[in-house]
Amino acid sequence: MEIFKYMETYDYEQLVFCQDKTSGLKAIIAIHDTTLGPALGGTRMWNYATEEEAIEDALRLAKGMTYKNAAAGLNLGGGKTVIIGDPLKDKNEEMFRAFGRFIQGLNGRYITAEDVGTTVADMDLIHEETNYVTGISEAFGSSGNPSPVTAYGVYVGMKAAAKEAFGSDSLEGKTIAVQGVGNVAYTLCEYLHKEGAKLIVADINQTSVDRAVNAFGAVQVDVNDIYSVEADIFAPCALGAIINDNTIPQLKAKVIAGSANNQLRDTTHGDLIHEMGIVYAPDYVINSGGVINVADELNGYNADRAMKRVATIYDKIERIFEISKRDGVPSYVAADRLAEERIARVSKSRSQFLQNGKHILNGR
Repeated sequence: MEIFKYMETYDYEQLVFCQDKTSGLKAIIAIHDTTLGPALGGTRMWNYATEEEAIEDALRLAKGMTYKNAAAGLNLGGGKTVIIGDPLKDKNEEMFRAFGRFIQGLNGRYITAEDVGTTVADMDLIHEETNYVTGISEAFGSSGNPSPVTAYGVYVGMKAAAKEAFGSDSLEGKTIAVQGVGNVAYTLCEYLHKEGAKLIVADINQTSVDRAVNAFGAVQVDVNDIYSVEADIFAPCALGAIINDNTIPQLKAKVIAGSANNQLRDTTHGDLIHEMGIVYAPDYVINSGGVINVADELNGYNADRAMKRVATIYDKIERIFEISKRDGVPSYVAADRLAEERIARVSKSRSQFLQNGKHILNGR
């Protein structure tokens, strides 16, 4: 992998390699774009097969956070960290404290958070060395469990998608197929049930299914049958890459709106569902409630303020559909354009400000 060529092609700003011999820390911080503000993105710990695989993952995830934060309306750029190691065996206090010192050395250019393989306890250790971390314990002023807030964002985004597909954002009487009933999806089901939706659920964990069946009167189906059920809305809330060649022909739903990350296996699948007339709420926008919530910690966490910002996901999804129709592109492309247009506007404004400042100085 030609790292500088890759960074130049996709316009990355910085790649930082962090090593601490005592603790065994091997971390890679990727900062993609800080036009809107400091880069915010979680720390993932994974037992990567090769160092190149770890670098590629850090770079890919950092760019994704640029788009997610921009589309969410946050004054934050995109970054990500990967730590090479087994999260079940290789963690120790010294590792995360050493990593915290590396973050502190970036002087605010990068702010981290919890991600796959890391926990609130890990963030607390990082917090011992730096304030540039979110998702810490509530005792330190954290926002706590992000799942309910993420679920609310998915709920309002789903309503916006329903309005686009059916002419009304009411979910009363709508049949919604929910794939995966984890923490986020369970709270989502609660919102949907209160509005009078009919729920069909599937999960590999029978306990999770039973909980939804008992609480909301949901109908259980096999995990392989959730795609083909008669439903108005399909809500992927588990694995990624589930919109693919095998599942698309089975879909009967007119809307896809759920909390899962990376729902499209490939961009061609986004093109295909667009051609089929299926309304798709892009995943990184509809599930951005969690990052909106932790970002509020940077201002001294206020739950009401955070929830009001999460509610604007409805408006973001509506705007994506407007761009989709304006430009004649699928909604996943429109979501990228929403983010890119915002970054471009801020960049242009900043350039004009700097240029005007030069004129004033030269005038002296």
